Amino acid sequence: MKLTTREQSGIVVAATFGRLDHVASEAFSSALEPLIEACRPGRPALLLDFSGVEYISSAGLRVLMISSRRVKAQQGIFAIAALQPLVQEIFAISRFNLIIPCYISVEAAGKVLGA
Repeated sequence: MKLTTREQSGIVVAATFGRLDHVASEAFSSALEPLIEACRPGRPALLLDFSGVEYISSAGLRVLMISSRRVKAQQGIFAIAALQPLVQEIFAISRFNLIIPCYISVEAAGKVLGA
């Protein structure tokens, strides 16, 4: 699982690609770890760009749930943007869209979360 990061509109944007399933979830969690650790008050918000994610399984959702809880405990800001239709449907069915803020695009998220 590849995770690329960039700063945009005063937020940290981390983009990942492919399938976020049982096979990729451990690598995704490891790649996300330093970004989650840095997500604290006074630091930029962390936005996951899911425009390249074509599928997410329960293992991937688990990584997101754990990450979201850690960021909330640290009082940081964590969100997701640009869900593909299948992933958006999985989020809606599992109600993850009520747990983690989801935005239609990175640009839309930047307007809300950015400095």
